[in-house]
Amino acid sequence: MIKIEAVALDVDGVLTDGSFWWGPGGEEYKRFSFTDVMGVSIGIKAGMRFTLISGEDVDQVDRYASKMGIVDVYKGCKDKATALRSFAEKNGIDLAHICYMGDDVNDLPAMKLAGLVAAPANAHTSVKSIADIVTQRSGGDGAVREVIDMILSSKT
Repeated sequence: MIKIEAVALDVDGVLTDGSFWWGPGGEEYKRFSFTDVMGVSIGIKAGMRFTLISGEDVDQVDRYASKMGIVDVYKGCKDKATALRSFAEKNGIDLAHICYMGDDVNDLPAMKLAGLVAAPANAHTSVKSIADIVTQRSGGDGAVREVIDMILSSKT
């Protein structure tokens, strides 16, 4: 496996199951998995860099990033390939050493740039067809942890 220095994550459908709920006051709620929280934490402790690249511009992305200590966040992103290039350039990381994990067609341009491409089990068929890794777990249910474990186990 390629030496991976960083992981770029889509949020909805990867860190969440892609669902959302609206509260009576119009609030939007999303569900994140603690299995993935632990995976990102383990990855950070192992020296991996992380970025969140989300098409949505919602507070939950900032809250997750703050909780995990992720400083590179791209929200409301309509061009995820440009965001991925920006993250790589800012951090001096070759795109070949970045894993991108996405789940739907808006992730495809960024996925085509990354050295390692991952998709959760419930990703769109077009995404799974180009992924190097398709997890057994679905988005929002430990898929991110599964990828991080694979990356870290390949370093030993």
